[in-house]
Amino acid sequence: MPAPATSHIKTPVYIAGLKGRNLALVEHRLLRRLKLAGVDLGGLPLDDLRRFAVNEDLAINIGLLFRALAPMRNREHMLAVSAGIEAMPKEEAAYWLGMAMHRKYPRRVLMALRFLLIRPGT
Repeated sequence: MPAPATSHIKTPVYIAGLKGRNLALVEHRLLRRLKLAGVDLGGLPLDDLRRFAVNEDLAINIGLLFRALAPMRNREHMLAVSAGIEAMPKEEAAYWLGMAMHRKYPRRVLMALRFLLIRPGT
């Protein structure tokens, strides 16, 4: 949604999605961060659609998290990437998300990010 840096965006933009076991792996982290931002999803029916305003820092971080984890399969690597993204400052997360969204080959950018966040030998 619109923010000072993206005032040209008038409608929500789909970044990436997680479902199933990939979502279950990071769901507790995601729900904790949303709760700290004042978003309470308790009692929300599965077929209900609601929109909540979140700050730009959280939106960037969650967008990058979903974008980086969506194609991954190795659970240990997924945990390492999610922990690394969660620890990133806003500027670094914005850089990586911008690279992943506006490059011709975003998969290469995301692979580079994953390589940097996964410890060697795992």
